[in-house]
Amino acid sequence: MTQHSVPEFRSAPGWDADRYDRQFGYVSALAGGVVDLLAPVPGETVLDLGCGTGELAATIAARGARVIAVDGDPAMVASATARLGSDVLLADGHDFLIDEQVDAVFSNAALHWMTRPAEVVAAVRRALRPGGRFVAELGGAHNVAGILAAVRAALAELGLTEGARMPWYFPSPGQYATLLEAHGFQVLRMDYFDRPTELTDCPGGVADWVAMFGAELIGHVPPDRRDAVLARINELAAPTLLRDDRWYADYHRLRFAAVREPAGAPDAVVMR
Repeated sequence: MTQHSVPEFRSAPGWDADRYDRQFGYVSALAGGVVDLLAPVPGETVLDLGCGTGELAATIAARGARVIAVDGDPAMVASATARLGSDVLLADGHDFLIDEQVDAVFSNAALHWMTRPAEVVAAVRRALRPGGRFVAELGGAHNVAGILAAVRAALAELGLTEGARMPWYFPSPGQYATLLEAHGFQVLRMDYFDRPTELTDCPGGVADWVAMFGAELIGHVPPDRRDAVLARINELAAPTLLRDDRWYADYHRLRFAAVREPAGAPDAVVMR
């Protein structure tokens, strides 16, 4: 396999893989539907793009498929390598290369970190054999809109908007279907749904979520003002995201299955 070691699809300054498993294990736990949509079978080769700590790669492998696991963060690669007992490729999801074509490319909760999606889809197409499938779930349009509104309001109140950066790409179903078709995929399924998710292992509420996933939103905040920003985020988010003393993330998910068309195939028909 050929690797590119520029991890552009993970937000700086990198992941705390142990904390990710402890507090945000629901990311993998809620992925049963997308794994079932992949429907891996013994003998095929599946590339897991943005494998994180390797939990879903292990699930796919347990169903008999050979898995090539790829992630752009060194800590995640180390964690996944330990879990899987095999090498994991450190590579940029925008232009990764492998030395073979695979039967399927799978991704869960990673594509929205790759903010140049046309490059990602092109790289996925290169990795797939003709007729190979691309099955994934990512954050869709309006994902975590309530959390983002609270973050922006807190930063504005405290005069700290300068330096914040949106680290994600959250497409609508139409946007992503159009992108796939433009790169030679037939879209078989495109589902868009709300999934409010309880933050069961986040005693600090939405602030814990922001601290884990929103480094580029608040990374510019001076250390001596960080606690104040996070506390204000919780106060602003509470009316919509705190229910019966339980915090929720307002997720909106996009789940799809597509197949790589052979060169010269007729235009695909999108089924929704």
